[in-house]
Order: sequence, then C-alpha cells, then structure tokens
Amino acid sequence: MAEAMIEFQSVTKTYQGGQPAVDDLTMSIDKGKITVFVGPSGCGKTTSLRMINRMVEPTSGTLTVDGRDVTSVPAAQLRRSMGYVMQSSGLMPHRSVLDNVATVPRLNGVSRAAARQRSRELLDVVGLDPDLGRRYPSQLSGGQQQRVGVARALAADPPVLLMDEPFSAVDPVVRDELQKELLRLQRDLAKTIVFVTHDIDEATVLGDKVAVFAGGGKLAQYATPEEILRAPANDFVASFVGRDRGFRHLAFSPSDGVTIHPVDTVRTGELDGPDRAAADRWQLVVDDGGRPLGWSAPGAGAAIVPGGSLFRKGETLRRALDAALSSPSGLGVAVDPDGRVAGVITAEEVLAVIEADRRLRQGVG
Repeated sequence: MAEAMIEFQSVTKTYQGGQPAVDDLTMSIDKGKITVFVGPSGCGKTTSLRMINRMVEPTSGTLTVDGRDVTSVPAAQLRRSMGYVMQSSGLMPHRSVLDNVATVPRLNGVSRAAARQRSRELLDVVGLDPDLGRRYPSQLSGGQQQRVGVARALAADPPVLLMDEPFSAVDPVVRDELQKELLRLQRDLAKTIVFVTHDIDEATVLGDKVAVFAGGGKLAQYATPEEILRAPANDFVASFVGRDRGFRHLAFSPSDGVTIHPVDTVRTGELDGPDRAAADRWQLVVDDGGRPLGWSAPGAGAAIVPGGSLFRKGETLRRALDAALSSPSGLGVAVDPDGRVAGVITAEEVLAVIEADRRLRQGVG
C-alpha cells in the first residue's frame, strides 16, 4: 500500500453566509505520485488545493502533510516548503528569469550566486536553454513562462508540488508538450504532485489517481483514471467524464493484438528516380537511419506528404488507432524505441482488436 503524504480528514471550508466550498473532504494523497483534482467550475477543487499550503484556511477538520498538521506550521514557512505553480505563471516582470527561479532559495537564505547556479540547472531540467535566464518574462512565450514557473516551484527541491490549472492558458499543442514534460520530470524526480484541472482528458493523462469533485464541494469519486473511465461511481461522474469515455478507456488498453505489417520504403534521394515515378501505391519515405519522414503518394513525384502521428510498439490501442486514422495513406506507422520504422498497422485491424477487447470486457462470447 502506498504511503500517504497528504491527508484530508473531514475537512470543510465554508465562507461567511454561504454554502460549503468544500464539504467534509476525507482522502489520502500518495507520496511520490500525481493526484489530480478535477471537476466543473465552483466545485471546490482549487479551494482544496489551497488549503494544503494554507492560502485558504479550513473551517473545520484536519489536514496533514507528512504527518504534520498544517496549522502547526507558520503559513509562510509552510508555503516555502512546497512548490506552487498557477495558471498565469505568476512571474515577477521586473526580475530576470534566473532571479525569478531563485526566489524561494533566496528567501531560505541561499546565497545569490548559489541560487542563480541552481536556477540555471533547473532551466535545463524543465527543457529550457539556460541562456534564457538573462531574459525577462515578457520576452518569453506563454509555454516558456509556464516552464519557468515549474522551475521556480522546484528550486528549493520541495517534496510537494501544487499546480493550479498551470497549463490551461496555453494553446493545445503547447499544453500537450507541457503535459509530457511534467510526466518526464515526475519520472526523474518523484515528487508528490497535486494538480488541479477542469479537463478530464488532462486528468486521465497525468494522474496516478484522480479526484472528481461535484457541486457543493463534495468528492464524487477518487480512484485511478482507468477505474473512473471504466466504472464511474454515479451519474454525475459518468456525465462529467462524458459519453466518449469508452474511447478514452483505450488509453489503458494494450495493443498486443495489433498486427504490424511490412511496408515499402523509399529514401528521399530516390523520390525522383524512375522506379518511384512508376509507383502505383503509397510508399513510406525514410531518412538514412530508417526513420519516417512522411509518405509519397502514387504519381506524386518528389513531394512528401506529412505522415500523421506515430505508433510505438507496446503503446496503447488509443495510440494505435490515432496513428492509423491520422495517416494520409490509411496505414499507421509503427516505430521501434529508436524511432526507426518497424512496419505499418491498419485502422480496420485496430478497430477489430478494439471490438474484441470490448466484447471481452463485457463478457460477450
């Protein structure tokens, strides 16, 4: 059984004259894992997060971090012991990136030189060029600012990282990159992360466990993403997760039954050759290392058509289906761990495996 890092015990938050923002919340958050709070606007998820570092004080109940009641620790000291990332990065505009990241170490008494060196290291950790440290926040893109916000939250090496809708203000492509970056960081650092989002897709991608909050600050379900998608606890969770949860569930279904077929390949230097000119079928264009670059359509000469997403052997059915459906040739490209072409998959065969998987889950012979 996983060790609990944060525990809510009958925690309630009621603002003066109003209904509870959080109502009798009891839950244990596992050490070294990502726990996601998700739910509609006004359901209490952000209030619950902010009670962990006492940005919001609970009305009743007990909240402990690593066995210690948070109310027994001075609020400022408690906050400096945790990382905090918010939606709008919260960077100080008049300070350089390096000095923004160094904020908490400096408050904790670390010398300016040592704090700045730590900042440079952390920029590299979050996937930014350390040379960006000389710039000011206004000179960075939204995605870069959020990475700096994550670096700042990690600067004092806190055991707990609180993230309040940190990726919701960036475009979908950047958001996907930031999600992948967070998962990479978590594999390396194993922090206890509490992450708030209103997006069930983001919750199921990131969370080791997901807490779904309903209106009135009630916890509706707390379980692994797979369990929430497969077996919503009640009508509210089923409605919030959405009717397409059966498709989302593919993100947890192995693709072992999908057949990978051989594929004709052509190198870029061969696209103008006579053999290619006479080709009456799609061919996969690869570089000299056997990595896919795109497709060459029948009779298209030297033109390369973008190839859609890639499927790595061992990934899920959802990834397999996405690769097949996004390919202009109708053939999803499968690659090995080094990114070299392993073959192709067809949408028809992936859908057949999905149907067999569905029937198996439902106990249909």
